[in-house]
Amino acid sequence: MITKNLTGGALLSALMISAGCNGPKKEQLVPDSPNIILLVADDHGTDALGCYGNPVVHTPHLDRLAAEGVRFTNAYCTSASCSASRSVILTGRFNHAIGHYGHEHDYHHFRTFDTVMSLPLYLEAAGYHTARIGKYHLAPERVYYFQEVLECDPRSTLEMAEKTRGVINGKKPFFLYFCFDDPHRGHPFRSDPWYLPNNFGNIPGGYPGEHVMTYTAEEVIVPPFLPDTKETREELAEYYQSVARIDQGIGRLLEILEASGKMDNTVIIYISDNGIAFPGAKTTLYDPGIRLPLIVWTPWIEKGDIVNNAMVSWSDLTPTILDFAGIDPTAIYFHGRSFKGIVEDEQPEGWDKVYASHTFHEITMYYPMRVVQDRQYKLIWNIAWQLPYPFASDLWAASTWQGIYRAGEEYFGKRSIDAFINRPEFELYDMVQDPDEVVNLAGDPAYSELLESMKAEIRDFQLRTRDPWIIMWDNESVFQGTGVNL
Repeated sequence: MITKNLTGGALLSALMISAGCNGPKKEQLVPDSPNIILLVADDHGTDALGCYGNPVVHTPHLDRLAAEGVRFTNAYCTSASCSASRSVILTGRFNHAIGHYGHEHDYHHFRTFDTVMSLPLYLEAAGYHTARIGKYHLAPERVYYFQEVLECDPRSTLEMAEKTRGVINGKKPFFLYFCFDDPHRGHPFRSDPWYLPNNFGNIPGGYPGEHVMTYTAEEVIVPPFLPDTKETREELAEYYQSVARIDQGIGRLLEILEASGKMDNTVIIYISDNGIAFPGAKTTLYDPGIRLPLIVWTPWIEKGDIVNNAMVSWSDLTPTILDFAGIDPTAIYFHGRSFKGIVEDEQPEGWDKVYASHTFHEITMYYPMRVVQDRQYKLIWNIAWQLPYPFASDLWAASTWQGIYRAGEEYFGKRSIDAFINRPEFELYDMVQDPDEVVNLAGDPAYSELLESMKAEIRDFQLRTRDPWIIMWDNESVFQGTGVNL
């Protein structure tokens, strides 16, 4: 059994032997590697960031990182569920291939195969001090092992930042995995009475040191996939307040980093694990659920304020971070690839397609979906399309949904309630002409050739990534009865 007493190199070697993987070679380890901070929000979409076009929400520190660095406009998580997405972020492999099919909780018990390698292990072996603070939501720990675990209320973002002083001021290059609970919905999920907005982690008077930023229902901007109702607006106001708290924590973290004198040798990356916690976003593979903020700041970016149009996904994050650390990611088996070399390119070539894979959220939410998406078209394969689409417990209880459901409305935003719950096997959308993903072209004879081509792409993707759900194509009994050799 591998224990915490092993050194970083011994731990990595033991895991690599058991996994049969090739890790970084000794000559690839860079002694003067840059510090790396990966900031991960919980359920934050591009809809609530100043640098992504929202003039209402207050995010000056994130806006600063974008203004001095790079803002990606086509960045995607691969699974719109917290735990599953985080497994991809830290392994560079799709969660269907590593066993992390859904939430890691004792009552869900999805967890990564213990032979899988993760980012903190690679970095530890390269001489980094690895530390994490905030939301973890992963297992087993020996796969996602960090040398230091900082304890703090993950809603108290200023306090989180203060806890990192020892890591930032240490002697070794560091990898800091900094994960907010904001702006996830807060407990209790079910309001009483039902029409009260969820608190999104906000508390009266705020957390220690927090400058509470409040918003009115009238001033928020309702995304087009949501209904413009009183309940929606009130919940968005709470969501904005939670986002503003994230930004304050990042501001304090930047102050600490600058005071340490290490700002000029640190890479900072900001992402979210999945889209906002509203029906039609989180747990779906529609764009509001998977198209997310990605801000990359490094001291070596020359002009700043770069808008990068590359289509990248969270499977690319681990290879990219290793590349920044001086470790050759091409020597290791990943599903993603490094985008370090094209960070400063606004229109890089060869980055025109992404894939997504979602199977579970909560244990009761079995609804496997696979996606291929390019610059114009997106195909969703709803593998269990005969089932009604399942709701996450917090999204079902949301006043935003309950207001529409209790009133017996026909539509939720631009999508009919029936279309939201009862989905066809294939959904094909023209993302240029129909960015709201309302007009399904899968049944249109004019698109039959494109449909077949994109179905073949999904199947190829499943073969490449060893997806167990590939046996579901056509439901042929020979596959169902004997399995398929991947």
